[in-house]
Amino acid sequence: MARRATPPFRADHVGSLLRPAALHEARAAFAARSDGIDAAELTAAEDQAITDAVKLQEDAGLESATDGEFRREQWHSDFLYAIPGIRKGALGAPLPVYRKDGAISWTPNVTEITGKVHLEQPIFGDHFAFLAQTVTTATPKLTVPSPSMAHFRADLSKSPYADVEEFRADVAATYAAEVAALYELGCRYLQFDDTIFAFLNDPAWRANASATGLDPDRQHEINVAVINAALAAKPADMAVTVHMCRGNYRSAWFSSGGYDFVAEGVFGGLKVDGLFLEYDDERSGTFEPLRFVPDDQIVVLGVMTTKTPELESADALKRRVEEAAKYVDIDRLCISPQCGFASTVEGNSLTIGEERAKLERLVATAREIWG
Repeated sequence: MARRATPPFRADHVGSLLRPAALHEARAAFAARSDGIDAAELTAAEDQAITDAVKLQEDAGLESATDGEFRREQWHSDFLYAIPGIRKGALGAPLPVYRKDGAISWTPNVTEITGKVHLEQPIFGDHFAFLAQTVTTATPKLTVPSPSMAHFRADLSKSPYADVEEFRADVAATYAAEVAALYELGCRYLQFDDTIFAFLNDPAWRANASATGLDPDRQHEINVAVINAALAAKPADMAVTVHMCRGNYRSAWFSSGGYDFVAEGVFGGLKVDGLFLEYDDERSGTFEPLRFVPDDQIVVLGVMTTKTPELESADALKRRVEEAAKYVDIDRLCISPQCGFASTVEGNSLTIGEERAKLERLVATAREIWG
């Protein structure tokens, strides 16, 4: 066994990082407008925060680095609402979000489709360009919401689409154009973040999907087909991974359940280079579904939680890898935190110092396992 020269890496991470206080203050000042700062000053504050975040990742020993998603409010909405034909609608129904000590709520906006979905210019292209010129030792990694997030439960009532299949085909074509544009900008490591695959493992979410007119027994297969269509022309030297998330908002989660319901169709069906899978606690189920992962895919085990500050021991992390290796050859395994540290601007309930300690422990453990 040895270190990996191409992504995903033995010690990797999902993408979002805790925003520093100075960036929170700059965003608040920009929002206030009255005695605040202008757009150029906000961009300068973001640039500095991203520069510091890249250094944190490289100093920790990570071989990939993201911009922490510091220019976004949320992991998905900033991207989705930048796609021509997709509009941020009114607030929908509040959703319960769970913690070990109770529940809170989060209210999403409705995703409205107002025109034919297409791409005019690369989304987050400028984000990637700044990241690429900022890294010194790490591979720049861009994260974007999965195509599933664009077409799952989208409101077509005000759209020109009479056929949902045509809409999904346009979503796939839009993402294919985005992938091609990012490749031209030099992106060689791209991650699709997807909550729907994991949510469909939760019986409560499947029941909810059925109540809204979706087919919970086939939705994961539909999502696989759209992702594969989006990646059909992906260049061979561009690594694309999918992160399957159960929700991440202020240290809370949206769903529970192992990957058993979708594993065969999703693990065996997705034409991607790697899978980031959450395996940080009992909500994740067993490693047994990993038997469906094909031999040409890498599995990044999310064995470290980003939801609490407690630092996992290297021995505990190594035991989890040993369990997973019963189903996937250890040479095709990597490790990461289970999710981002701040999927929304608020972030999870830990400090940047605790975040750094987790990333350092992850790298040190990977070196002990793989050299």
